[in-house]
Amino acid sequence: AKLLILNCAYYPASQDHCCSTQLIDGDGTINVAGIENFMKEVKLGECGLSYAVVSIMGPQSSGMFSILRYLKHIYIMIFEEVMNSIPSEAMFTIVLFGLNRQESQTTKGIWMAKCVGIEPCTLVMDLEGTDGRERGEDDTAFEKQSALFALAISDIVLINMWCHDIGREQAANKPLLKTVFQVMMRLFSPRKTTLLFVIRDKTKTPLENLEPVLREDIQKIWDSVPKPEAHKETPLSDFFIVEVVALSSFEEKEEQFKEQVANLRKRFQHSIAPGGLAGDRRGVVPASGFSFSAQEIWKIIKENKDLDLPAHKVMVATVRCEEIANEKYDLLVSNKDWCELKEAVQSGPISGFGKNLNSLLTTCLSEYDAEANYFDEGVRTAKQKQLQEKLFQLVQPTFQIALGHVRSKAFDKFKAAFDKALNGGEAFSSAANTCVESCMARFDEGCADVVIEIADWDTSKVREKLRRDVDAHVSSVRASKISELVSSYEEKLKEALSAPVETLLDGANNDTWSSIRKLLNRETLSAVSGFSAELDRYDMDEETKKSMIVTLEDYAKGVIEARAKEEASRVLIRMKDRFMTLFSHDSDSMPRIWTGKEDIRAITKSSRSECLKLLSVMAVLRLADADDIYDIEKTLTVALADSSSDSGKDKSITTLDPLASSTWEQVPTSKTLITPVQCKSLWKQFKTETEYTVSQAIAAQA
Repeated sequence: AKLLILNCAYYPASQDHCCSTQLIDGDGTINVAGIENFMKEVKLGECGLSYAVVSIMGPQSSGMFSILRYLKHIYIMIFEEVMNSIPSEAMFTIVLFGLNRQESQTTKGIWMAKCVGIEPCTLVMDLEGTDGRERGEDDTAFEKQSALFALAISDIVLINMWCHDIGREQAANKPLLKTVFQVMMRLFSPRKTTLLFVIRDKTKTPLENLEPVLREDIQKIWDSVPKPEAHKETPLSDFFIVEVVALSSFEEKEEQFKEQVANLRKRFQHSIAPGGLAGDRRGVVPASGFSFSAQEIWKIIKENKDLDLPAHKVMVATVRCEEIANEKYDLLVSNKDWCELKEAVQSGPISGFGKNLNSLLTTCLSEYDAEANYFDEGVRTAKQKQLQEKLFQLVQPTFQIALGHVRSKAFDKFKAAFDKALNGGEAFSSAANTCVESCMARFDEGCADVVIEIADWDTSKVREKLRRDVDAHVSSVRASKISELVSSYEEKLKEALSAPVETLLDGANNDTWSSIRKLLNRETLSAVSGFSAELDRYDMDEETKKSMIVTLEDYAKGVIEARAKEEASRVLIRMKDRFMTLFSHDSDSMPRIWTGKEDIRAITKSSRSECLKLLSVMAVLRLADADDIYDIEKTLTVALADSSSDSGKDKSITTLDPLASSTWEQVPTSKTLITPVQCKSLWKQFKTETEYTVSQAIAAQA
């Protein structure tokens, strides 16, 4: 072997630096921590889809390490020809990507490094050489696994081969190509990968002559590889883009070799652009998901399962998008502005609440979109929707509190304004309409300030609730005001009717009930007129208004009825008072002096007759003109007036006595104040209690 230290004046080290890591060790264990650190170091997560992966394959000691070194712009390039020809004293240790590498041991496992000076970001994977003696029988299994891994994640696969192997049946690269083609069948739906064959130590034979032979060799190997039924007739071109380049011998034509490698390196610039060196990149995952994708692919390969790249792409997108969504959600939960806003709204309304919260939500979702932009669109959109719903669930309680403040403030201001308008003398209907309209406009204005545009939540139910509460308050105030109005007019009627009715009943005569009816009609008409005018201020429908007027009229009748019943309960006292007044005073209202000339019998009869009239007036309620047909006085006169001629008659009491009943003939019970039988009892008691006065007068004459 030969160690060549290049000056590499083409690419000064100050421009960039190379970062590397062992991706998979020689035992097949993936280096998770190493990948994560590598991604952070090279800032791979920021690349989106703008990155490429290149793999280097080839038999051991095929010189692929030297090409890799040169392509990656590293100062030390190792070109190995025959390792076993190195004398023991020439054994050396070099540092490659942090690996201590001995001369008898080439690349172990899979290493990865970032290319220097190549755009976009290009990662190079150095695979362990095939047919190596170190692995022995284990070589085939690891060889297939690493080849499948390279095909699954690489855009370009460089395959090193010696020029003298072209056209040879026992070529060193034949097992490698068979391995590549065989494992390709395990990719359920493979993407089209570029196979770049690098012919080493090209002879004088032109590349134009070598390339057809090489392609024929490749086709033969493809045809000989067993294929599943679905790909029996599938041409090689459906799976691979085959490119061929040739390099001169480094030892014999060093300058030419350097120039050819430099030209080859240029082909990696913008390799993923249309027409670039990379394949169709159907299975590529966004750079931020590279680590997880590589881990999962290697896991599936180790478990000897078929690799479904489209399904894998969706799986990677699902995991990464969910991780990004959770990260953005957690960031918002702990966001200082959000925490302050959530706390402040507990105490009262916050100006600009909706705008501020909308900004926080849109920023969170925009950051998610930016990081998840290159993942599968269906997965990305679904996870974005889930994140949005989760964010909405987080902020909705706070939004409802803010909306509640708007509603409460509008309602409180409405009540204050309504009371002020009514106390200021404004008509009820006018005040209600103005204040309700102002309240709803204030709510709409407040809603516009708290509404979260991105959420587009419906506030109509809260608005409807406010309107119901406002209408209920208006109805409550209306009912209260009307109740006060009714009470006021009822009090007026009571005051206008009670005392006059009492006076009229006290002086009961034939015109008493006629006078009471006139009084009732006059006062009721006056009250109804004023009451009706007041009701017009409350925007009341005619049917309700009419009903209330009828109720007021009935109340007036009720006042008279109540007073009449009260007076009827004291009728005996009234009768005795009237008797004493009439019996003890003359027509000039002067006290009588019993001289012996007075006709006590006639005076007694006349006085009792007036008392009987009082009883007849009080016996039945007569608030309608038609009630005058009830001739109670006649019935009482016939039944109660003293008649000595009746005392000897032997007739049945039930046949002759019209007062032996609890009802008056043709008089409804509702209009009866004193029943016939009560009248008889009262009259008997009245006569008994006034008899002494008559006896005293007779005694005085004697």
